[in-house]
Amino acid sequence: MSTMLGTLLNGRYRLEARIGTGGMSTVYRALDETLERQVAIKLMNREIASDSDQLERFRREARAVAQLSHPHIVGVIDAGEDAGRPYIVFEYVEGETLKERIRRLGQLPIGEAVAYAIEIARALGAAHARHIVHRDVKPQNVLIDEEGSAKVTDFGIARTLDEEGLTQDGRVLGTTDYVSPEQALGHDVTGQSDLYSLGVVLFEMLTGIVPFRGENQVAVAMKHVREELPDVRELRPEVSASLAAVVDRATAKDLRERYRSDEELIDDLAEVLALETARAGSATGEVTSVIRTLPRSAQRRVPLRVRRPAWVALAALLVVAALVVAIVVLPERTQRGTGTDSRTPQRSSGGAQLSQISLRSDSATDYDPEGDGVEHANETQFAVDNNQSTFWSTETYENAVLPKAGVGLAVDLSPGAVLKRMVVSTSTPGFSADVYVTDSAELPEQISDPAWTKVGSAADVRGRQPIDLDTAGRRSRHALLWITRLPSGGQVEIREIALLR
Repeated sequence: MSTMLGTLLNGRYRLEARIGTGGMSTVYRALDETLERQVAIKLMNREIASDSDQLERFRREARAVAQLSHPHIVGVIDAGEDAGRPYIVFEYVEGETLKERIRRLGQLPIGEAVAYAIEIARALGAAHARHIVHRDVKPQNVLIDEEGSAKVTDFGIARTLDEEGLTQDGRVLGTTDYVSPEQALGHDVTGQSDLYSLGVVLFEMLTGIVPFRGENQVAVAMKHVREELPDVRELRPEVSASLAAVVDRATAKDLRERYRSDEELIDDLAEVLALETARAGSATGEVTSVIRTLPRSAQRRVPLRVRRPAWVALAALLVVAALVVAIVVLPERTQRGTGTDSRTPQRSSGGAQLSQISLRSDSATDYDPEGDGVEHANETQFAVDNNQSTFWSTETYENAVLPKAGVGLAVDLSPGAVLKRMVVSTSTPGFSADVYVTDSAELPEQISDPAWTKVGSAADVRGRQPIDLDTAGRRSRHALLWITRLPSGGQVEIREIALLR
């Protein structure tokens, strides 16, 4: 292949250096002599250029990626043939592959790993929106440019979801270290298959290793079909339960349990990135850039100095100082706050405005009547402290299965209130829960006690989940969030419980 260096393709692209090679093609850095810029050329290997199937697959890659325009996808500039050998011209990305970065650093910083996962998911989302499945998502196919941004490349085995032909014969395509179970079995492949592979890439970024090893590629592929991934927290204990739950759901064998869309995965990754950054108290590099693209709901959890330039933070501090001065000199007629939520007022399904109940710091209690009676009792205050960076969590249950009917968190409302809604904020999506109330002064000892009345329920709780309550106008002294099904991570984190009347 070195003899190709110096070759001028179609009188325009001069091959300068070989930067990658594969079974079907070789990638060169080249000079576009017309526009005087560096480009990357993927040139089909001569020995397979006569294979009609391979030739069509190569041409299909050019057609597929040419449809895509996204900041995290390596763009196609041109395509053509020279002396019977087709080639594709891509933008040239100076930097390293994500695989090279993992090999160089080992475990990536947690925030950086999540930021890259968000960028890759956004790129895949752009492809999936055009009904294009990548089918070979792996760190070797992610380039990290000089500014630290991730760009997905090599759609060499991509195909549209409605396309028939080349990959319909049951062959397994893709690198087996990252292959989805359905792809390993030769079943239909959809965008969810790409999300599985991305979940494995995230696992590798966090741990520095791929989840499975085997004597050959078939052995590894079958492990993806039959075996659960190792627990990411055992390999890296500082990974939060929230992030572990994202990895688990992304790599679920059952498509019904896996993320259904790129948007769902990105939403959960955004929440995790905000929480991880708040926990670290700082961020650098690409983490900062990604944070500034997150939804406002996620950005609110990030320290101001992280998500804004220094001069903006200083300006904000000056505004706050001015407000404090204004409050100090206001007349005494200024009224005290009522303790209701400062966000946009919520309304009931009938249109009536709801108000948030002000809760005492000691109002929350763990409730585990069918277990050992204790469920992280030292964390309960964090569920009612109006701080989304803290949380109460359940214990971690093996195989994500509760060995009892449920476990919960009770809130004391004494002297009582007529409840209309509970709002649950969580960073471990995918659990189910019921809401019970009682007017008893003490918590009933069993969930089966008739003193409890079930007034609401929710399946697949995620983000900031409102649960409307049917209390029939009865006053309640205690409300209970009763968790009946765990997410794939085996643990639930409750960032905040709000009760409205």
